[in-house]
Amino acid sequence: MNTRVLYKVTFHNAGKIYELYARRVASSSLWGFTEVADLVFDVNEGVVVDPTEERLRDEFANTRVLHLPMQSVVRVEEVDRKAPISIRDAGTGEKVVTPFPMPVKPR
Repeated sequence: MNTRVLYKVTFHNAGKIYELYARRVASSSLWGFTEVADLVFDVNEGVVVDPTEERLRDEFANTRVLHLPMQSVVRVEEVDRKAPISIRDAGTGEKVVTPFPMPVKPR
């Protein structure tokens, strides 16, 4: 049995719904906040496989502990393994995908 606990945290941020994985989730010492720490990201060398994962890893690169307002947390799940993470539009629920830059035809 895996002794390392893994949590999937879903929360609202700037009109989007973020999904992150973390090893520690608790009530924060700041009143009204949830503490999320030890964020888990896939570390891929070379070719970027998942641009959403890369974007979130860059956004939270220097974060030791994330303090989320309780009302922004949608769900906290204890899971067995990590799945691909996503950022969704809060209104439509569609994935927010950064389009791959297309080459422009020279004139």
